[in-house]
Amino acid sequence: MKTAHDLVAEAKKDIHEVPLDQAEDAIKKADLLLDVRDADEYRAGHIPGAVNISRGLLEFKFTNDPAFENRDMNIVCYCKNSGRAALSAKSLKEMGYMHVQSVAGGFDAWQEAGKPVAKPELPSFE
Repeated sequence: MKTAHDLVAEAKKDIHEVPLDQAEDAIKKADLLLDVRDADEYRAGHIPGAVNISRGLLEFKFTNDPAFENRDMNIVCYCKNSGRAALSAKSLKEMGYMHVQSVAGGFDAWQEAGKPVAKPELPSFE
């Protein structure tokens, strides 16, 4: 029986993982920066410009939204530490998306490197 760790390790063999020092360049060239963490994680802080589609809804959103019909778009995905992003990248690749990458180390590594983080501002009720 396989564990989540086994599945992530297998996925990482089939995808392209962008090293953190090359992530900003990959993101600049991307058509879509995809944060596959849960919504509460995204709201706590995310890479600027990222769109949030949680790992659990990924295949359904990409199947049902016409905005994702182009299988040639350049997609960079990330999660907390790279496991969910690896699984997401593999799944998108299996769905026919040809240019999918994930960020090695995920958002944790991004933050630890002091890279920019966006946090939604809540409205003031004063």
